Amino acid sequence: MAKRITSGKREREKLKQTKRQDKQKKKEERMSGGSRSFEDMLAYVDENGVLHTSQEDVKPREEVDISEIEVSVPRQSEIEDEEPMSGRVEYFTASKGYGFIKDASDGEKYFFHITNAPAGIAEGDRVTFELERGTRGMNAVRIAIINK
Repeated sequence: MAKRITSGKREREKLKQTKRQDKQKKKEERMSGGSRSFEDMLAYVDENGVLHTSQEDVKPREEVDISEIEVSVPRQSEIEDEEPMSGRVEYFTASKGYGFIKDASDGEKYFFHITNAPAGIAEGDRVTFELERGTRGMNAVRIAIINK
């Protein structure tokens, strides 16, 4: 006949008691490991938010000249002085009234509407244009045909 293994109430209580004792021993070992002073618990933070163990590790803060900081919108005259961009009409459909211009310098494509383009514009035309922010990104406006 096989022995039946049972876990009774007394055995469970013994397990709980040994766990409590082990926990108490670990706590006493931590406490007897040496008392930590207040100085050991301090941390120093530099201007970038990095923690250091000693104040000597923290570099002095760099002073910033406030007059060098520019917080403004460029003047309209500065914006108007910019050279218009150049590119080529990559796609255009007159029936739908829109097209795309591929920028010659970086290859970026920009949407344009027929109302911003001169009459007679067609695919393959070389054009100059300016950019304006539209509802879905940058749009080509003030388009002029360079040569036909």
